[in-house]
This record gives sequence, structure tokens and C-alpha cells, in this order.
Amino acid sequence: MDHDEEKEYLWEHFKFNADQRLKAFNLFVILSGLADAGVFALDKRTHSAAFALIGGLICLLSLTFFLIDRRSQNLLRLAVPGLKALEQRFPPHSRLFTRAEAPAPKFVRYTVAFNILFAAELAFGIGVIAYGLKLLSGLR
Repeated sequence: MDHDEEKEYLWEHFKFNADQRLKAFNLFVILSGLADAGVFALDKRTHSAAFALIGGLICLLSLTFFLIDRRSQNLLRLAVPGLKALEQRFPPHSRLFTRAEAPAPKFVRYTVAFNILFAAELAFGIGVIAYGLKLLSGLR
């Protein structure tokens, strides 16, 4: 494989998986927003099992997209060593993948933001399930 083929191969892999990660997160936001709206559309006359089912769906969405995001991160990391090796031919100020490893606040990352939303949705889903079960048992 020549240098240009390697560069294109690594970059296309990285670009595709970065794009897929953001698209997956956008889909999570849309689907969880719809599920959340479903919870708020219910009222006390709604069968309590509906709350538990929608809460379960919210939890399932959160856990599924958390796992999808983990896989996307792993696929992105596969290309980084090769891209870092290729960028060694660039001036130091243009070595983006190398510079990205410089010490920075660990909480200022897409991963942290995504995980906060995944966890918040999971907690909301658990709360909705608990509310549905409380209604089911008649403990208003």
C-alpha cells in the first residue's frame, strides 16, 4: 500500500466513524425526546403499565445508544495511531491528532457530554418505571 492509499484509508475510516457517532447521538436525542414526550402526554387515567413500558423503552434506548457510542469510540481509536504517524511529516502546529493528546480537562469531551445525557435519560426512565409500578400497586 502506498502512502496516499494509507492516508486515504485511515482518514476515510476515521471520518466515517466520527460521522456515524454523531448521527447515532442525534438519533438518540430524537428518539429519547419522542419517548419523553410520550411520558408527558400520559395522564393519571392512563393505565399504569403504559408508564412502566415507556420508562422501559427510555432505559433501553439509553443503554443501547451508550453501547453503540462505545463501539464508535473504539472504531475511531483504531485509526488514530496511523494518522499520528502520517502527520509526523507536518509542522508541529498542524499535528492535530498528536496535539489532541496534550493535557486538557478530561470532562471537556464529547464522551462526557454524551454519557451525562445517557445517564440522565436512564435515570428518567427508571423514575418513570417506578412511577408506573407505584400506580400499578395503587400507592398514589
